[in-house]
Amino acid sequence: QVQLVESGGGLVQAGGSLRLSCAASGRTFGNYVMKWFRQAPEKERAFVAAIRWSNSARSYADSVKGRFTISRDNAKNTVYLQMNSLKPEDTAVYHCATGRSAGLDSGLYGINYWGNGTLVTVSS
Repeated sequence: QVQLVESGGGLVQAGGSLRLSCAASGRTFGNYVMKWFRQAPEKERAFVAAIRWSNSARSYADSVKGRFTISRDNAKNTVYLQMNSLKPEDTAVYHCATGRSAGLDSGLYGINYWGNGTLVTVSS
């Protein structure tokens, strides 16, 4: 059974940085795509970034391009989300997610597994 555990959230001032981690276990991820989504209070869940485990191909939401970087460490089975120049509108619970058929697009197709999330709060 795949398990995804996020960490690294917290409270930060606008302009600051945080690095989120998603530790994955339960199988070999091979060609899987790992995604980050976020959900702000009273808003729908939104795509943030994605990375393919095998070749590090990446994609980003327009709202985070140039500020966030997704990466992975195969040896640790961990995916990271480095978040710089944070804004109050980045405040949300951040979840990592994956699935056999998930792609680098911004959608939910193919997502079978979700982590519980980590809260990021950016103060103005």
